[in-house]
Amino acid sequence: MPTPSMEDHIEIIYSLIEQKGYARVSDIAEALSVLPSSVTKMVQKLDKDGYLIYERYRGLVLTPQGQKLGKRLVKRHDLLEQFLRLIGVEEERIYNDVEGIEHHLSWNSINRIADLVQVLEENPQLIEKLEKLKNEEKNS
Repeated sequence: MPTPSMEDHIEIIYSLIEQKGYARVSDIAEALSVLPSSVTKMVQKLDKDGYLIYERYRGLVLTPQGQKLGKRLVKRHDLLEQFLRLIGVEEERIYNDVEGIEHHLSWNSINRIADLVQVLEENPQLIEKLEKLKNEEKNS
């Protein structure tokens, strides 16, 4: 099972490849605000663990296992952002809140949040009630 740091790297690598068609160590380091040498060490570990194939000075590609996990991690992140947005969390707080909680929730919890998001989207009156409660909280 990958560590939270491994998950962060896989998620960023997957996203970079989806956006740009490739992921370089320097791009990963910039996205994670870490040193390139740290990324190189992690990429070597991810290679050893079968999540990607890394060739020094040539780049990296995700294995099918890495692609599957990367896609799942990106979906988890997006789902949590969507959930926090639906329940009225302030936009400027959402990214940091998701980063703080995403590694601490089980996949079972993630699946239940997905169910709740679906219910909220299918029942806009529930979102209106949440907004009303939020406004009452601000006014008290």
